[in-house]
Amino acid sequence: MSHELLTILIGASPLAELRGALPMAIGIFKFSPFKAYILSVLGNIIIIPFVLLFLIKFSNYLMHHSYYVNRFFTWLFERTRRKHTKQFEIWGTLALFIFTAIPLPLTGAWSACAAAFVFGVDFWKAVASIALGVLAAGLIVLAVTLSVINIF
Repeated sequence: MSHELLTILIGASPLAELRGALPMAIGIFKFSPFKAYILSVLGNIIIIPFVLLFLIKFSNYLMHHSYYVNRFFTWLFERTRRKHTKQFEIWGTLALFIFTAIPLPLTGAWSACAAAFVFGVDFWKAVASIALGVLAAGLIVLAVTLSVINIF
């Protein structure tokens, strides 16, 4: 498997995402910072619409085929949207962007997709917000990676 494809796949993975792919591409594969950034971000952005669509389709399928899952999702959606609708209408897309842009564990594109799904954010607004957050997170991770490499 080529190093480029491996970087994209790690960028698309749910745990490492670009926070693992970018440092690996620069430190291990010796890619240029530009190439590492592009491949890592590409891998992380590619999965966004697929994850959102999967969550929507899979939950609909489960809700129609399981009484208990239907009750759980109905309770979850009603409770979440009742308690946070006003805040999320105002801050929703910005919150998704910030949440995705912060390069900490469990704050990447996969988690943001789950949040967008639970809060009922419009599909295309969610895709755009999360993708912009991935771009910003990539810049932050790139800066930290290059700083660490220069120190050592």
